[in-house]
Amino acid sequence: MDKFDAMGAFVKVVASGSYAEAARRLGLTRSAVSKGVIELEHDLGVRLLDRTTRRVTPTEAGLAYYERCLSILAQMEETEEQISRLHDEPKGVLKINGPLSFGTLYLGRMVAEFMALYRDLRVELSLTDRYIDPLEEGVDVTVRIGSLKDSSLIARRICSTRMMIVASPDYLKAHGTPKSPADLSAHRCLTYGHTTSMQKWTLVDGGKVTTRAVASCMASTNGDVLCDAAVAGVGITLLPEFIVGPDVAAGRLRSLMPKHVPADLEIYALYAPNRYLAAKTRVFIDFLVQKFGKKADWSGLAKSRS
Repeated sequence: MDKFDAMGAFVKVVASGSYAEAARRLGLTRSAVSKGVIELEHDLGVRLLDRTTRRVTPTEAGLAYYERCLSILAQMEETEEQISRLHDEPKGVLKINGPLSFGTLYLGRMVAEFMALYRDLRVELSLTDRYIDPLEEGVDVTVRIGSLKDSSLIARRICSTRMMIVASPDYLKAHGTPKSPADLSAHRCLTYGHTTSMQKWTLVDGGKVTTRAVASCMASTNGDVLCDAAVAGVGITLLPEFIVGPDVAAGRLRSLMPKHVPADLEIYALYAPNRYLAAKTRVFIDFLVQKFGKKADWSGLAKSRS
């Protein structure tokens, strides 16, 4: 294994915490990966990894070397991409990750349209509300909604979406229409999550942003489930417009207290901090920005629920 291949193997071991997992991702044997790392340690004269039966972790020297390897390998990839991009169309496998509801309602159709434009591309689209590390899992583009954690990833804004308090006409006819955040205490609410801390809504009350406890009659970690329950008249819910917008437009839900909702949520595309983006990644992000535009029409973009 040459020096650059050994560096790549070392990076995969640190990222995955496992020789076996690194070998699987590289399509090599575990012994080949281990030999490559041992050769690096021999050349450098330092121990790069601490090995236990359950986990492999970098030493202080190993962590410093890992950061340098990332930079060197990224520069190599950029150089190769810069040359090939002069005449190549986007090709290969584009790995995309996104939230479950957003992906089901929007990304699936957008990906299909995108693939019609670039037929040499293959796409792997994974949808989960679980936070993933795109670098560790080898994802090219990750769609994130809301505030972002500090990371080494680059974020490009795609668009924004409002938060909306909504209920069905039947529910409001039976239980009345709340006019202020204080009125919510008398209503059945549908909340995101399962813990007590998630049974609180951030609202604007008297010009100030406040956190108000609500009486949750149903909780779920999926926004589509809450939206369907609201349409069925179970209660009032607070969800992004990209989920409830189509039902509001169709009259199945009504928007409540628009002056009391929190700030818009921003939607981003995250990608690795390579100065020279792979063509497949660049054109897909450009496509998303163009399709969603500065102010997305969620009622028109969504896949129909009916």
